[in-house]
Amino acid sequence: MWRVFRNFASVMVLNYIWIAFFVIAFAIACIRLCMGDVTIFQRIVDSTFDTSKTAFETSLGLTGVLALWLGIMKIGEKAGAVNALARVLSPVFTKLFPDIPKNHPAMGSIFMNIASNMLGLDNAATPTGLKAMQQLQELNPKKDTATNPMIMFLVMNTSGLTIIPTTILAFRASYGAAQPTDVFIPILLATTVATLCGIILTAIWSRINIFQPSMIAILFGLCAFVGVIIAVFSQMDRDMMGTVTGVAGNLILLSVIVAFIVAGMVKKINVYDAFIEGAKEGFTTAVRIIPYLVAILVAVGVFRASGAMDMLINGIAWVVKQCGLNTDFVGALPTAFMKPLSGSGARGMMLEAMKTYGPDSFVGRLSCIMQGSTDTTFYILAVYFGSVNIKYTRHAVGCGLAADAIGTVAAILIAYIFFGN
Repeated sequence: MWRVFRNFASVMVLNYIWIAFFVIAFAIACIRLCMGDVTIFQRIVDSTFDTSKTAFETSLGLTGVLALWLGIMKIGEKAGAVNALARVLSPVFTKLFPDIPKNHPAMGSIFMNIASNMLGLDNAATPTGLKAMQQLQELNPKKDTATNPMIMFLVMNTSGLTIIPTTILAFRASYGAAQPTDVFIPILLATTVATLCGIILTAIWSRINIFQPSMIAILFGLCAFVGVIIAVFSQMDRDMMGTVTGVAGNLILLSVIVAFIVAGMVKKINVYDAFIEGAKEGFTTAVRIIPYLVAILVAVGVFRASGAMDMLINGIAWVVKQCGLNTDFVGALPTAFMKPLSGSGARGMMLEAMKTYGPDSFVGRLSCIMQGSTDTTFYILAVYFGSVNIKYTRHAVGCGLAADAIGTVAAILIAYIFFGN
């Protein structure tokens, strides 16, 4: 009985959130109309068309990338490369994903997705993540309900551990920041905190024993690895960091492609046919996620166009001020609130903050840290769960948003440590 209730509650959470976006937006629009804003409903309606178009274009833009990488993944799968990677990672990942059979190909896909995210290789991360979800769905006894491995994998994605935030650094440079890389270490610290807390919360909720020595060693190992990366990159100037990240990212991508193709040749499989088979899966996956993207992005667009987001920010600023606390961070909150909903929306908020306050201002830097500290929770849930038709997300939304909240708080505290007056 309790399990049935949890499944019902999990699907209703996203349902109520989606409904709330529209109801709140409509109520605020009615109030603004009474105050003389006669164009408010026109702006909201326009946003529905714009965001639905954006959702379709986003899916369309993913089609080629999905076809490419799922084709490459199919070569690696048939050549045994993905299975080999899974065997190497089995001692580590079996602790976080105890329900996945030993040496299952999903382990290799999960690792490739996480590694791509850590290196900022978004084009490679999404296809490998969708492949991992398809493989996890094959193990799922209840096809409409998210399993514990799915939720752990999703939370690790939504917490957004990124070692090299190349795009953010590039935007800071384009906006004339005196030292664009000065947010690099703060971003790395904030995203690490979000990821570790997300893993721990999900493990507790999924009843995974995180206090066993091997699990503690894994978490400390992750911290040590990030510490080494911080030490290495902190010694580089902006130009050197840009060169190293660019070369490393492209080298890793091309190396994966070549390695899988060579493995296929060694195994004497028809590499071309394997690629075509996987590419077809990429096309169908891109089409399947369109309704989920439209649902999420339109709701976010309506909420934003109504002015509800601005009212929320202003309300928080008033509360913080009444409590006698420093309100410097409030100007960056639109980025934090938008990030779980829309990556492009959060990016726009970050750029707006840098334009309004300056890239080297506290708000400008904090917006960049928030942009890099977590990932787009609702977008990832919509795309990944939508690709395998999951309806009952269980505790995925709660754990994902909790990781986002922790990442946001960590970003604020770290920004005050590094850049506060």
